[in-house]
Amino acid sequence: MKNTKLAFFAGAAALVCLAPHAHAQSADALIDKLVDKGILTESEAKDLREESDKDFKTAFQAKSGMPDWVTGYKISGSFRGRFEHYSGDNDFAIDRERWRYRLLVGLTVNLEDNLEAGFRLGSGDPKGSAGNPLSQNSTLQDNWSDKNIYIDTAYGKWTPIHSGNWMLSTTVGKMENPFNFTPMVFDQDLTPEGGAIQSGFTFNDQQAIAFTGAAFVLDEEQNSTHDPFMYGGQMLWNAKWAPKWSSTLGLGAFAIVNPEQLTTANVTLINQGNTRQQVLYTPPSGTPSTLYSLKYNYTPIIADASVTYTADSFPFYNGAFPIKFSGEYMNNPGAPANNNAYWVGVMFGKSGTKKTWDISYRYEYLEADAWYDQLVDDDNAVYYPGNPANYGNTGYSTLGYYGGTNVKGHLVKFNYSFTDSLTFSCTCFINDLIDSSGLVPVAGLPIGKSSAAIHFMADMMWKF
Repeated sequence: MKNTKLAFFAGAAALVCLAPHAHAQSADALIDKLVDKGILTESEAKDLREESDKDFKTAFQAKSGMPDWVTGYKISGSFRGRFEHYSGDNDFAIDRERWRYRLLVGLTVNLEDNLEAGFRLGSGDPKGSAGNPLSQNSTLQDNWSDKNIYIDTAYGKWTPIHSGNWMLSTTVGKMENPFNFTPMVFDQDLTPEGGAIQSGFTFNDQQAIAFTGAAFVLDEEQNSTHDPFMYGGQMLWNAKWAPKWSSTLGLGAFAIVNPEQLTTANVTLINQGNTRQQVLYTPPSGTPSTLYSLKYNYTPIIADASVTYTADSFPFYNGAFPIKFSGEYMNNPGAPANNNAYWVGVMFGKSGTKKTWDISYRYEYLEADAWYDQLVDDDNAVYYPGNPANYGNTGYSTLGYYGGTNVKGHLVKFNYSFTDSLTFSCTCFINDLIDSSGLVPVAGLPIGKSSAAIHFMADMMWKF
């Protein structure tokens, strides 16, 4: 038995040294199997893991030429092709079709002492002098012209505590959104800039809590010391009540500081909906101009909850089948009216691995001043038959389809994963304005009777 154990031990070590590229998965799996068979003790397994880690690190540094403190790196990304269609009931609504793609490529570098740095590049159409913060889609147009690539994320992360039941990490830079809210609060393509802290505590296998706090810069004003920024926090409670039943409960709050600086001239404006007012601005050149700034403060309180039942199986589905009921509510005390929002929905299944799928439905009601309109889902679009009040004929807003607030409607979505890396999706928004009474005509055209719109998207996405 002793000779057999030594042979397995030596063989495992040799395999690890000969195949450092498969180290993380193959070595640990082999060691665990030897422990399960009683060939290795836990102490011997620990020694082998430490030795294999040392050999892997030596081989990795020799092959990559990276410094001693670099322990690994990962290249990842995705490519998505999209067909997109808009249509509206209004007599002046023009049916639109676009063919688009999105490319994301990123690098994550792991360092000693629980440090991480990374970046991701993304394609995208320009919006004003910069990229679109709500979309990395590039439109097929302009005689096959070359397309733009932007910095989608660039960050540094430190996780000083990640042992036992506690976790604590901090991130600075341009990052993936650390908050766990739906697109009613943050568009899924937003990558905010600033700093964030995330922490969590796991009580046991059934109960855990997580906290996220962040402060993000919205703009830098050259001629003012009152830069607009956003800060806020979120608490989540995740629970598993039985083998087939689980739930989440969340509560969060945000505040935008110096919202009056978020004018039509200072920041990229894509969505519509918020109440704005005219302000007279005199730039350094001395020539006064009229701008449109936010009229109210945005300090929303947000609550969300979900309950999931997981069935053992379901026809034409690979694996356990989840059924999830969810809802979210938001109130902005910074505005005197039109300051509430909510959505309710259900999702059957969960795509992402081979031969899995999901189909979901939600109804959303997002009033005009429930939240800052430039941060919410831009795909949740409606037809504007006129300019919002106080915009006048500045050219900022015209007839057309826009996302943002002051929107109510339905969303139906279907996803099917052919493989772990290839997923097909169909998404359909059916929306209308909540209140169109304040709209003013554009270039003398009548407002018309309808703002109803359908936004349909068909996607094919490859992940790598």
